[in-house]
Amino acid sequence: MNTYIDAVQEFFDNLVETATDDQLFAGGYLRGHFDLAVGYAQVEGIELSADELNNAVEASLVKAYRAGELNDEDKEHVVTIWEQVKQLA
Repeated sequence: MNTYIDAVQEFFDNLVETATDDQLFAGGYLRGHFDLAVGYAQVEGIELSADELNNAVEASLVKAYRAGELNDEDKEHVVTIWEQVKQLA
């Protein structure tokens, strides 16, 4: 799984060079959810597959959406970037 984590972190790092402001916001927002899921797994000593990690991130995103953290436009950007991230698995 470390290869997947590395690929995702590199993807987020590379966004800085090419992304619009909206894409940068979405990427940063997603990176926070991704890093949190990775951190929880590390603290608990759990080795997650890429699919399990993605499921954890998606559960976190759904919770955030339900809490009203993002408007519809921001959600669209987050979903678009998230679909790109999942292709790295």
